[in-house]
Amino acid sequence: MNKRTFLKLSSAIMATPLLTPLATWAQKERLKNWSGNLEYSTENVFYPTSVTEVQELVKKLSKAKALGTRHCFNTIADSKYNLISLKEMNKVVSLDADAKTVTIEGGMNYGQLCPYLNDHGFALHNLASLPHISVAGACTTATHGSGVKNGNLSTAVAALEIVKPDGSIVHISKEKDGEKFYALVVGLGAIGIITKVTLNLQPAFQMRQYVYEKLPITQLKQNFDAIVSAGYSVSLFTDWQTDTINEVWIKSRVDDGSNFGNQPTFYGATAATKNMHPIAELSAENCTEQMGVPGAWYERLPHFKMGFTPSSGKELQAEYFVPHEHAVDAIFAIQKMGKEIGPHLFISEIRTIDADHFWMSPCYKQPSVTIHFTWKQEWDAVNKLLPQIEAALEPYHAKPHWGKLFTLSPTVLASRYKKLPEFKKVVAEYDPQGKLRNDFLNRNIYNI
Repeated sequence: MNKRTFLKLSSAIMATPLLTPLATWAQKERLKNWSGNLEYSTENVFYPTSVTEVQELVKKLSKAKALGTRHCFNTIADSKYNLISLKEMNKVVSLDADAKTVTIEGGMNYGQLCPYLNDHGFALHNLASLPHISVAGACTTATHGSGVKNGNLSTAVAALEIVKPDGSIVHISKEKDGEKFYALVVGLGAIGIITKVTLNLQPAFQMRQYVYEKLPITQLKQNFDAIVSAGYSVSLFTDWQTDTINEVWIKSRVDDGSNFGNQPTFYGATAATKNMHPIAELSAENCTEQMGVPGAWYERLPHFKMGFTPSSGKELQAEYFVPHEHAVDAIFAIQKMGKEIGPHLFISEIRTIDADHFWMSPCYKQPSVTIHFTWKQEWDAVNKLLPQIEAALEPYHAKPHWGKLFTLSPTVLASRYKKLPEFKKVVAEYDPQGKLRNDFLNRNIYNI
């Protein structure tokens, strides 16, 4: 696939067959993830339409995994036995205006939720690049947006309803469950099937988005914190091929007083004169509005418009979190690898995330910066490059995104997740028989 077809978005949401009420139905053809790099290992995919059906399924099946919107690039949501998709359970359960919370079913995605919230005068604190990922799946894998003061998407969670592997229901909340809450929210699919999510809200707000081109990379050495703090959410896009950052995307709240429209340059970068795609050669038609045009929070925080999803998305993705304090050194360590990376890369994105308290979050008690790689679908080459990148980032104790590609050993992961032993004890309380374990968890968490 060439660059001009990368991340082009179509209006058709990926469709999958549905269950008839109270019946389970197995697909004849195995599902793939949205990019096509992963084929799930079973044809047994079930689509319940109620919590009761989820309970019956989980209790009956000897092995199962929850399947979200299939945006993971590795096997974290795979199963050799049975997959349970909640895509038909995608409704708002309740909105509590006084408490500023919303409770949704476990299959709802951000693209479905955000317009509803905005229409009722509310907003979420942040969104990922694509709004079509499920809320539950994003939270359980510590998926994130950007912003030095913005925690990852799981930091909006106030409570969860989980169907345990024995079919029973448990309700957990930040208010009543204390430290166990922080063990369960980023649960990596190991705890149970998330059937409801309660999220904290804030009043709806308007945003503007500006893009600057060709930021001298040397500016990061002197002004990194000022650059990434320039807006509510800031992203740096680079292909590592020159001595510049290709594009800087600054997303600012209208009410914060920022006015980049009167600022033709930004630390040596030049204001774009038209809407841009993260890859400059591509049409910006499917990207969220830029050039300082104000719009609702959910129409600016993602990079891509709500009404589109990737049509084929033939790509691979990897991402590494490093402590904010080591970000500049880590970026320049990767910059040195530009010649090796370039032939196989579409684009990289650098983002910031605030610290959180979730045990298995890469940002556990650690403000972080991520270096994201969107690769061409050339797995043999990428598989050779990932260990080299991980070695370059080793001095900074990089942690991988749980839903993307990495080759770090279980031993290294264990050394970087200090709460892993406690996490496994909590998982054992919820799933003593290992019903929800799969190859990914066995290797990366249990080192089997």
